[in-house]
Amino acid sequence: MLTTVAAVSLRSAASRAFFFSKALPNSAATSFSLARTLSPSAVSRSSFRAMASDSAAPFNKIQIQRDDTTFDAYVVGKDGAPGIVVLQEWWGVDYEIKNHAVKISQLAPGFKALIPDLYRGKVGLDVSEAQHLMDGLDWQGAVKDIQASVNWLKANGSKKVGVTGFCMGGALSIASSVLVPEVDAVVAFYGVPSSELADPAKAKAPVQAHFGELDSFVGFSDVTAAKSLEEKLKASGIPYEVHIYPGNAHAFMNRSPEAVKRRKGMGLADEDEAACQLAWSRFQSWMSCYLPA
Repeated sequence: MLTTVAAVSLRSAASRAFFFSKALPNSAATSFSLARTLSPSAVSRSSFRAMASDSAAPFNKIQIQRDDTTFDAYVVGKDGAPGIVVLQEWWGVDYEIKNHAVKISQLAPGFKALIPDLYRGKVGLDVSEAQHLMDGLDWQGAVKDIQASVNWLKANGSKKVGVTGFCMGGALSIASSVLVPEVDAVVAFYGVPSSELADPAKAKAPVQAHFGELDSFVGFSDVTAAKSLEEKLKASGIPYEVHIYPGNAHAFMNRSPEAVKRRKGMGLADEDEAACQLAWSRFQSWMSCYLPA
């Protein structure tokens, strides 16, 4: 069984602590509330219009129906290629998740990337708005959106379909390995679902996961959460890898100028291009293995 976990030590993060709690906003859905203690100036620095720097690559905007709802999705990549559903961070469908989708579509041998709009058009412009949007997410409904997105790709030329996601989307991508039988492979970045939503020990699709050593989202994407995930994936019996990147914090994959500015405004000032490229290389190897063209 494949697994790679770097030896790490936890750094005290009392001045940048994350608080992690779970709530049930209604009987039909499980929601996370993931709030970080930030100074007002830090919140202000990260407050700039999220959609201002959309990737220049052309996206095909489509609509997908499931149950009694319809949602927008954004598709990029070549027809007939293996599909990958790309799941947003807590900000929504902003410039950086679109950057990731374009990057994925261009990785060899070529993929068809689809971003479902889980927030139905809403985008957080600062930390407090992003927190509010994530607090209000119907997580079980989001899993249904993922399943509908996977099925859309399979109905439109992709024989194999994987799921990837970042932060909130990372947690949902792992949940999809448990709850969406049509998923063929998962790569998750710094996010683990609550036990109420999905138990990774019951994963049915191969999972690769990436975490930063200095991630302070306690119970969600810190090293302890990563190691707990590894134990659960080991119990599942599916192929898995868990990678921890020394010296990197949360959201280390976000490398555009706007994203770096936002991360610095949140106190996440580390910049490690080598770690980002290594993670993309591992992503490409994993998806190419389980989503053959």
